[in-house]
Amino acid sequence: MTLRNVAIIAHVDHGKTTLVDAMLKDAGVFREGQELVECVLDSNELERERGITVLSKNVAVMRGDLKVNIIDTPGHSDFGGEVERVLQMAHGALLLVDAFEGPMPQTRYVLEKALTSGMRVMVIVNKCDKRAARPDEVVNEVFDLFVELGADDHQLDFPVLFASGRDGWVRDRPDGPETDTSVLFRAIEEHVPDALGETDAPVRMQVSSIDHSDFVGRIAIGRVDRGVLRKGVALTSMLPDADGSPGRVAGLFVFDGLGRRPVDEVVAGDLAAIQGYPHITIGTTLCDPAAVEPLPTVSIDEPTITMELSVNDSPFNGQEGSMVNGRQLAERLRRELRSNVALRVEPGGGDAVFKISGRGVLHLGILFETMRREGYEMSLSRPRVIDHYEHGKRLEPVESLQVDVPVDMGGKVIELVCSRRGELEEVESRGANSRLSFAIPARGLIGMRSKLLNLTSGEAVMSHILRGFEPFRGVVPRRKLGALVTSHAGQVTTYALDGLQNRGEFFTPTGAQVYEGQIVGEHCKESDISVNATREKKLTNMRTSGTDRSLKVAPPRTFSLEEALEWIEEDELLEVTPKSLRLRKKELNATARKRAVRATDAALD
Repeated sequence: MTLRNVAIIAHVDHGKTTLVDAMLKDAGVFREGQELVECVLDSNELERERGITVLSKNVAVMRGDLKVNIIDTPGHSDFGGEVERVLQMAHGALLLVDAFEGPMPQTRYVLEKALTSGMRVMVIVNKCDKRAARPDEVVNEVFDLFVELGADDHQLDFPVLFASGRDGWVRDRPDGPETDTSVLFRAIEEHVPDALGETDAPVRMQVSSIDHSDFVGRIAIGRVDRGVLRKGVALTSMLPDADGSPGRVAGLFVFDGLGRRPVDEVVAGDLAAIQGYPHITIGTTLCDPAAVEPLPTVSIDEPTITMELSVNDSPFNGQEGSMVNGRQLAERLRRELRSNVALRVEPGGGDAVFKISGRGVLHLGILFETMRREGYEMSLSRPRVIDHYEHGKRLEPVESLQVDVPVDMGGKVIELVCSRRGELEEVESRGANSRLSFAIPARGLIGMRSKLLNLTSGEAVMSHILRGFEPFRGVVPRRKLGALVTSHAGQVTTYALDGLQNRGEFFTPTGAQVYEGQIVGEHCKESDISVNATREKKLTNMRTSGTDRSLKVAPPRTFSLEEALEWIEEDELLEVTPKSLRLRKKELNATARKRAVRATDAALD
């Protein structure tokens, strides 16, 4: 048997998970008559909804005597922590690039990680079935990117394949015959180094990811670095510069198709899943007690965004969720830290307040949405960018931003980005579209996506990646419009909203229950105002049934969790429950808010 460990890395939505589906189908993983599920690797409910990969998965495919362990990795920089630590399990990488879009910022991100590790990279130009596909130009763009990232001569001589994951074919030239993915399997066997390693040495394996089972607890997953790993053997688990702890392999599995198969031994080079170490963490090395040599842990990029999570203390707390107190939130966050290596959790500024730091609004938003669906209630503050200081000088994270937009809308986009301290670096024309490249502070990206979509009627496509830390660029303008804050608790009425329609746009529908201090809409001016959204029409005896006109109120504006986080300001919170997202002021009482503003103004004077 020959063995290959291959990671598939690409920009979000360039089709890597769909291509894996085609490989599984051709390898006979789906038995005859079994219903095929598109994007089988996107098993998480949120992944299916959003069409992105958040958590890396492992599957194994047998093609004759060739076994290929396929590691599907996220394509979004917010989940780069997943990319970095699972790449160490692979010996080669398949870099997928869209045949029309070409290399994108996240393509650059994951490619740099792969090249830095010295990995052999194969390029697959995917979606060649598109009418606007330009595969030859894209290959040249990828080559330029390899050169820019400092690839060596061997890495620059990369093999190129052309594919359509949706239609299930891969070929070695753009105009070749359309068959199946056999060409891809042959190329993997030819160009990716054999994964089988030294079997005579003392056994050693580093944990790259953690799974959990309600029956057996933690399951450690990684590549056997050397030796032969056997079930029942005693191994020492340890991190560099730390004392080791003894343990025993209670269960041993290899990947087989979409699942795992129990085995008695795993040879060097293959991927293994181990039971029996209840407190093991990512980066831990399992090694022979007679040869304790821990491997260095993989460096993970530091978080760039921080925010506060606290207990939901609104008048509606506990009405929709089952997990509402600080102890339950703390336990859930501790559990998340076991597998989410890019996440940081610290005590916040009060009781049951936690300071959460991550790689971006999407990274943290996925966590909060997952907790919400598990029955948790919480309050979230506005995201803030983490600044760095070097030699007493304030530095802030700066991102490379790319926006694809119709040519006639380019001016609006440039004006918006530059108003947020962005700098235009390049304009590239692509038919009816333009690709605009900017350097922009990470602060300027908070709330950018929703504004950009509104400005371009949903036609803009933006992507970004951290490029480094630079001197502070100055203040970024905040939300221009104020909030409509309800002054009374009760049920929202059509009569009240009808009288307030000229004041702004509403967030809450007629009939919804609200409380004092809840934000029910966006004011048409810069200031916040208090409104009564629960006011009812007084009844009199001087009306007939046909006197009242039919009231019509515009439908409310809805938010996703990430959009709501981007909308709120420093004095506001987002209340998250399993059924609702509510915007509110931190201080619910209007009189107390005015008193706090006066105190702040007096302190400034």
